[in-house]
Parts: sequence; C-alpha cells; structure tokens
Amino acid sequence: MRLLIIGTLDGQLTTATKLAMEKGATVTHAADIAQALAVLRAGRGADLLMVDVGIAIRELVRGLEAEHIHVPIVACGTATDARAAVAAIQAGAKEYIPLPPDPELIAAVLAAVADDVRELIYRDEAMARVVKLAQQVAPSEASVLITGDSGTGKEVLARYVHARSHRAKKPLISLNCAAVPEALLESELFGHEKGAFTGAVARRVGKFEEANGSTLLLDEISEMDVRLQAKLLRAIQERVIDRVGGTRPVPVDIRIIATSNRNLAEAVRAGNFREDLLFRLNVVNLKIPPLRERPADVLELADYFVKKYAAANGVPARPLAADARRTLAINYWPGNVRELENTMHRAVLMASGAEIGPEAILAPDGVRLDQQRNAPAVAHAALAAEQVSRALVGRTVAEVERDLILETLKHCLGNRTHAANVLGISIRTLRNKLNEYSADGVLIPPPGGGPGGEPRAAA
Repeated sequence: MRLLIIGTLDGQLTTATKLAMEKGATVTHAADIAQALAVLRAGRGADLLMVDVGIAIRELVRGLEAEHIHVPIVACGTATDARAAVAAIQAGAKEYIPLPPDPELIAAVLAAVADDVRELIYRDEAMARVVKLAQQVAPSEASVLITGDSGTGKEVLARYVHARSHRAKKPLISLNCAAVPEALLESELFGHEKGAFTGAVARRVGKFEEANGSTLLLDEISEMDVRLQAKLLRAIQERVIDRVGGTRPVPVDIRIIATSNRNLAEAVRAGNFREDLLFRLNVVNLKIPPLRERPADVLELADYFVKKYAAANGVPARPLAADARRTLAINYWPGNVRELENTMHRAVLMASGAEIGPEAILAPDGVRLDQQRNAPAVAHAALAAEQVSRALVGRTVAEVERDLILETLKHCLGNRTHAANVLGISIRTLRNKLNEYSADGVLIPPPGGGPGGEPRAAA
C-alpha cells in the first residue's frame, strides 16, 4: 500500500502518517500539488492520496486527469470543517477524514483502498488445482498468463501469485489495457519525454519503469493493439524500454503477469494477437474455471461475502437459510464471482429476521432469484428433453439421441460439464459423441451460449 500525503495541516498529518506506516503503508510526502505530480510522474506511484483539505483539490484532480493518473483521493481536515468537507467531495475526493486522525478510521480507509487485502476464497477441487499450480510457480520468474471468464477472479489470483513471489516486498503495478485509449496506451506502458506529443508537459515514467524490481500486471491484454504488441514483446524479451520521444533505452527488471477473458489462440488465428507474444506470456497458464464449474465454491464464497458486507454496513451477519443456500447452489452465475458478490451484498441489505432467506436473494432487477423467468440451466435442459421426446415416432434412436444431446448442450449454454451431468453420461462420452456429429458436418453449440459455428471438435 503506497500512500502519498499532500500538505501538512499544521503537523496533524504527521500523526496520520505514523498510523498508516504502522498498518504497513509506504508513505511519501509532498508539500503541494506540483510536488505531488512530480512524484507521480517520476514513477514512485501511489495507491491513495491523503490531501490537506486546504489544498485546491479540484486543481489536483484536473492535474491528475491531464496526466492520465488514476488515484483515489481522501481529503483531511479538522472536525469542524463541514463546508470544506462538502467542497472536497464535490471537487472529486472519495472520502473525508476528520483530524486529529482516529486509528481505526485510518485503518479502515487503507483497507478499503488496498487491493492486496482481497482474499482468495475457495473450496472446490477444480479451483484448488489452480491455486496449487499458482503456489508452485509463484516463487519463479516465469511469465504467467491467467485466463478465465469475466468475473472469475483473475486479478485476485494475480495478486496472490505476486504476494508469494520473491518480488512481494514491492507493490504490484497493474494496468488495464482495455481501460486506456489506444493512443495513450504506449505512453502508459513505457512513459514519455517532455514535448513528445501535445500535452506532454514533463517527463512521465510509465508502468514498466514503475514496476522495476517488481511485477507488472497487464489486465485484459487481448485488448492491446497488435502494433503495440511488437513493442511489448521487445520490452519483455530484452528487458529494455523506450520512452515515447526518448533517445536512449531504459533497462527494467520486471516479471509479467497478464490476464485475458478471451481465447488468445483464436485471437492469434484471427490475426488480432501476435503468436510470439503469446508464447512469451504463456510460460505458465492459470486457467480459472467459471463459478458454475466450481459448485463447492458458491456457498463458501456466499458465506464470506455475507460476513464482509454485514461488517461493512454495520448490520448483523445473519446465516443463510437452507432454501437460500439451495437457490444459490442451482443458479447458473453467468457473471461468476462478481455477480455472486453483488447478489450477497444485496441480500445482506434486504434480509430481515434471524436468517437470510430466498426472498432476499435478488437479481439486479429486484426479482427473486428462485422466481426468475430464466430458470437455471438444469431446468432449461429438462424442458429441452421434454420437447424432443414429443417427436419420437418415426425417428431412429441415433437421431433422437443426437437431438437430445445437442438441445441439452444448447440450453446449458454450451457448457459440456453441465450437459453431461444432466444427460447422465461422462464428459468423455459426451465429447466423443460431439466429435462424431462434428465429423458428419453438424454444427456444435460452442461454449458460452453462442448460436453455433463451423463444425468443430469437442473442446
């Protein structure tokens, strides 16, 4: 956790500094906005800005936006500064902390901002295998590619790997490649020299230099333009980078962890991702299964989120009722852990009584999860089987079996494991059948619920 404190507040921020350092934060001081921006441009970085409420926070926010630096701001002032507190929030501060600082309040703010406090919660054997491999490769210097559906916890696993590496004493530096405009991504990665382009008012250190001696997380790397991928490949291979507008290469010592929710092998075939870069990144692949393939994790995570959000909202941590647990267990969870987390946050707020019942387990639109029109995948599959069975007369057993398998797979959104369970056959038998159908030119529903595509071998 890197904390940058701006201003002095008559020395009261010194006490806040001591409290933050006692909680493990690395603290840097800046007297004013100009000095703070210089610190951030130099690559020393910050996860949180704690700012004297007397500083022009709106001006600070504009300066950060001009430099494309995204750091949350907490304003600090005396307890009687009500107007100043409101003005600070309106100017762009996320929180206001009254001074003198309260140790518990400082700790809570740091914990809310620090990404490293996120825990890796799992019980299912499918996830346990991934975690075991992560533990095995964490101490190495190998590049790691973490893949999986959106919301499965790729960034959490990346931080887990970094925390168990030899570079853990330094902060993990991350960059979401999908969140930065294409024209600015090169500067974000490699930095730029003063005057390199319009708006480059000073030298800016990029993420590679900021991560020197540590780990660089490139989130959603599949969104990076293929032309920039060539420069990234050189930086990874040769451990040197060129700032935009620079004349001398800059050596860096980093480990790369990349994430993607796309199939990068298919992106290579489509010409959207460099094959040599994929080879360089994919030394070790940690593939996180979707939540629907980790059934034992659903209730484990649900219990964790109930405790987390009960504490955060100051309400009792009620246990989940048996009916609520059944509702959670049979849901398909297309949004994975992120969807489950939001669902449990709502449940904590909506629940009444001694337990959290199914009436509190709501979809985003407010409909009870056990009363949604879109039933779980198993119910879809049962309906599909019933529809197929109505037209059995005059057809061969092989034809009926094929249609039953394909309809079940379609209504399971292409999920082979779910379809095999519903059909009562092994996943190997299902794949063999699908390969037979594919060889005959039959379109096989792809994983993810798409409408189908070219005949293909079963995944």
